[in-house]
Amino acid sequence: MHLNWTALGEGTAVSVGATVAVVVVFTLGVLGLARSGGARTAEGGTSAPERRGDTHALGLAQAVLCFLGCAAVVAYGIYLIVPRFH
Repeated sequence: MHLNWTALGEGTAVSVGATVAVVVVFTLGVLGLARSGGARTAEGGTSAPERRGDTHALGLAQAVLCFLGCAAVVAYGIYLIVPRFH
């Protein structure tokens, strides 16, 4: 029995890299949600209310884009696994 160790290593590296990338993107989405929630509930401080609104919108946009990216990766993975979709 012969194992192609190079292919096994490449597959492992790609899997680990994709997993780390999805986790980082999901974490950035959670950070965006935290920023949007923190901007909404912030009281006082030196920032003007308009800046807090901008922070809320940017944080929400960041969260939406990151979560859509994660959903796209999951949908692609399901597409690859389920033969009926091919």
